[in-house]
Formats: sequence, structure tokens, C-alpha cells
Amino acid sequence: MSEHIEHHHHSVLDAFNPLHNRLNWLLLAVPLTLYFQYSGNVEMTFLFSMIAIMPLAFLMGHATEEIALRAGENLGGLLNATFGNAVEIIIASLAIWTAANNADQADIMIELVQASLIGSILGNLLLVLGLALLWGGYNYQTQTFNQEALSINGSLLLLAVLALIIPAAASHTELVDENILNLSRYASLVLLLMYGLSLFFQFKTHSHLFDAKSEIEEQEEPKMTTKDAWILLILATVLVGWMAEVLVHSVDEAAKGWGLPTLFIGVILLPFFGNAAEHFTAVLVAGKDKMDLSLAIAIGSSVQIAVFVAPLMVLFAWAMGVPISLKFGILETAATFMSVLVANFILNDGKTNWLEGVMLLACYVILALSFLEV
Repeated sequence: MSEHIEHHHHSVLDAFNPLHNRLNWLLLAVPLTLYFQYSGNVEMTFLFSMIAIMPLAFLMGHATEEIALRAGENLGGLLNATFGNAVEIIIASLAIWTAANNADQADIMIELVQASLIGSILGNLLLVLGLALLWGGYNYQTQTFNQEALSINGSLLLLAVLALIIPAAASHTELVDENILNLSRYASLVLLLMYGLSLFFQFKTHSHLFDAKSEIEEQEEPKMTTKDAWILLILATVLVGWMAEVLVHSVDEAAKGWGLPTLFIGVILLPFFGNAAEHFTAVLVAGKDKMDLSLAIAIGSSVQIAVFVAPLMVLFAWAMGVPISLKFGILETAATFMSVLVANFILNDGKTNWLEGVMLLACYVILALSFLEV
């Protein structure tokens, strides 16, 4: 019997097969990136490295899901969110590394790191969540979810926004940049501690609140062995890191070549391509009426970026001697604050429908236009 089951397991090569998943055709962007890099076409190098990250992030998500299926839904949601954000962590770390080693590129890299972090929060809160509510609402008239678990995440987001607003507000007082930098670093330590405590709350003391009260549903069977899933995850992560390095080094010239603000590239384009895997997963499970899992991915990712990745990058930059603070531009700070408020308001009643999804998407479009015009 076990041999019969073994037969159905996909290998690592199957995961890359475009006949099994059409998105894998985009993996052709990897050799194209290298071709354009060696022929010196910076705009195309940037474009294709960004496109290549999409299927690779999807493969990371697929591997994570396979591992998560054996880990239970709660831990699975966390794994999904963590590796979904691995792309942001890789891109931001590489940009900080570049800033530390090339003083002439430091300003652009700092702007890119801050913009991509803000963009990830906005992308998950407005675009991913909006699409999930729209697609779920298209298939089901009203959808419900675990309100208690969500309100805790919503509160964590508001706390993170406080840590963003205070340095921005402080810059309009008598405080000098050095003080704002110190304030950001200590606030980052507080946020990381808060994130650790929230995980302890979620998995230890109050895990019953977060267990999705799932109706009896067919248990999805893992399609890969654990070993193959880990091999795929490591391989995809290494490739993402490679493409991210190419992307980081070509972003400045590509922005000039296309006449696009670096802010727009960082806030809108990078998170869109980097989070593609999560976008698919969150939207697909919403269509199957698994709103708890969908919201765990969309909101969970925003929380992780705001309370874990952003402070982590501030501290990493501190260690590398790069002055990255939590003081973002007034537009980015206002955009994040309003997005968190809108999302919290919409999810306040424990029910969702397609119109609420459209509202979130409308917010995203307005913000994307504003970053384009900056």
C-alpha cells in the first residue's frame, strides 16, 4: 500500500515542470536575466529579474505548503507567512549590504529598503486581502472568520504603525536625525520583543483562539516527501537570493531609464512580484471558503513585515553601520496608517463580502497612483 502512495509523490523536478504548473514558464526569465545582464541592458535585466522572482517565490510557497501540511494549519499559516516574506528579507538585506559597501549608492538603497517594506504591508493589506475578499465574495455571498484571532493581529498592526508615526512626527520637532535613529533602533527592539510575545501567545498560552474551527473537510494530502519539500525550498530560496541580488544592483539605472520614481518601484512593483506566491494562495483559499487561512496569510504577512521584518532590518542596518530608521516619508506613513485603519474597520464585524474587497482594491489603486506621481 505504501508503495502505491509513494507513486503519487511529486519529485523536485516535477515542481519545476511547466506542464504541471503554467506559472513555471516564467522560469525562462532566469536565463533571460543572465543574458541581458551580460549584454549590459540594465532595464531588461531589472525587468526579467523581477519577473523571475514570481515563479521562484511560488515554488518557495509550494514547498512551504507541503511542509505546512504536516505541521497543522496554525503553524502552517506562520510558515507560509514567514517564507512568503523571505523575498522581502532577502531583497532588503542585499540592499543594506550594498549600502554598507558602496557609499555612493547608500541613499538609493535606504530608500529602496524602506519603500519595499511599506509596499509589502500595503500590498498584503489592500491588494491581497482585497482580491481574496472579492474572489471569496464572488463564490459565496457572505463569508465568516475567526474574529478573535484577527483582532489581535489588527491590534499588533496598529502598534507597529505607532512605531512608524512617532519617528515621522518627531522629525518635525527639535529632535536631530541622530536621536530619531536611536529612537527607531530602540523601538525596533520593542517591536521584536512584542512579536516574540505574540508568537508565544498564539502557539502556547492562547492557541485555542487561533485553531481554525474548520468544519469536517477533506484533508489535503502532501504531494511531496518532506525531504523533497525541503530540497525544493532551499533551492528556490537560493535562486530567489541570486535574482534579488541582480535586481538590487540594477534598480537605480532601471528607474532612471524608465523615468519611474524609485519610491514607486519599491512600494508597488517589488512587493507585487515578490508576494505573487502569497497572492495566489490567499486568493485561492478564499475561493474555497477557507477565510481563516486566507486572512492568516494576508494579515499575518502584514503583521510580520511590520513587527518583525522592518525592525529586524533596522537592527541589521545598525550592525552594518547603515543609518536606516523607522522614519518614513509623510506619504508612506499616512498611507500605512490609513490602510491599517481601513482594513481593521472592514474586518471589524467578522463577516466579509465582495464589495469590501473592491473597497480595499480601490484604496490600493489610489495609493499606487499617488506613489507614481511623487
